[in-house]
Amino acid sequence: MSELTLPATVQAMVDAINDADTEAFVDAFTPDGFVSDWGTVKAGPVGVRGWADSDAIGAGARMTVLSAETAGDTTRIRFGWSSRVFNGESDGIFVVEGDKIASFTIPPSH
Repeated sequence: MSELTLPATVQAMVDAINDADTEAFVDAFTPDGFVSDWGTVKAGPVGVRGWADSDAIGAGARMTVLSAETAGDTTRIRFGWSSRVFNGESDGIFVVEGDKIASFTIPPSH
């Protein structure tokens, strides 16, 4: 299996989750960046930190990128997730603005 290559900004966010580094996670986003998790939006540094605390880093999350495709400023991934909140696979959509993440969306998987 070949190794996946993600844009550096996206890789930094994945690494921050897996390293349990909340500061690096929040820093990966633009000042008005947001996480949209199944339609629940957490915006700005306070919202992004809140999601990290409740659903990701604070829940002991580990994220494994299974596939990735980048076109322009958008990267779509399929990832495995293991935490005290959710275990399974999901899709993720990152929109990058400069060297930061403008949004990370986990769409509902129906």
